[in-house]
Amino acid sequence: MRELVSEAEVVAASGDDDLVVWAAQGMRPGVRAWACGDAVAVASPEASRRDRLVVRGTAAQVVALVRHALAECGPSYRPLGDAQLIERVVEAAPELELAGHFSWMGTEKLAPPRGEVTSPEASSAEATGTGVTGLEGAASWLADSAAPEVAALLAAANPGSYAVPGLPRVRRWAGVRDGSGALLAVAADAWSAPTVGLLAGVATAAPARGRGLGERVCRFVASALIAEHGRAALMVDDWNRAAVGVYERLGFARRRVAAAGLPA
Repeated sequence: MRELVSEAEVVAASGDDDLVVWAAQGMRPGVRAWACGDAVAVASPEASRRDRLVVRGTAAQVVALVRHALAECGPSYRPLGDAQLIERVVEAAPELELAGHFSWMGTEKLAPPRGEVTSPEASSAEATGTGVTGLEGAASWLADSAAPEVAALLAAANPGSYAVPGLPRVRRWAGVRDGSGALLAVAADAWSAPTVGLLAGVATAAPARGRGLGERVCRFVASALIAEHGRAALMVDDWNRAAVGVYERLGFARRRVAAAGLPA
């Protein structure tokens, strides 16, 4: 077993796995990582509001890494990885229990909008934040002064959102407004790593649903993340089929993952 001390080492050990590299967060202070054979584990504090222990590799070697990491970093860290791997880890490590299943989705290139051909000019406008026009509003970056509006929309439309205004590393918010200036849909750039941007905090006001506004604001943010970080990713609950469908239309590929942890 060896400790990894740089992002380049994490990339090499994981085969540039986007979930593992995202967890490394550029090896910011507090992040630790280890490798054992073909397995790798990254302990990332407060990554999307959880102390996450992202793992990949052979189950037996991952179990050894998980036990080492928990001894080093503490019991608050939750093993996270491909669903089948985490299930095997829980079977082999009776001190752990399965916490739940969800999906990690990522892409390096967005699919063209339905019925449209994306021009280089349109892609550039999305990436630089100049706005994406549409029939019912434009997606653009919001000023910091819009934080109370964003918080109110999330409280009403997505109260379980991990990303909320004011949290550390929730970097910026994008939104779509109607003609009167009311905020209809939002999404955030939050907990992004140098080479993996994370899309989070997606919400659409109930009266405005079904008009493609959530997809529009997600496309805007994802385009900016890809331009800046090279790829975009997100986490989504498996039960939220409508959201999964939106992300798949945008070009995100779905990866089933699971989390485990020590009993409370």
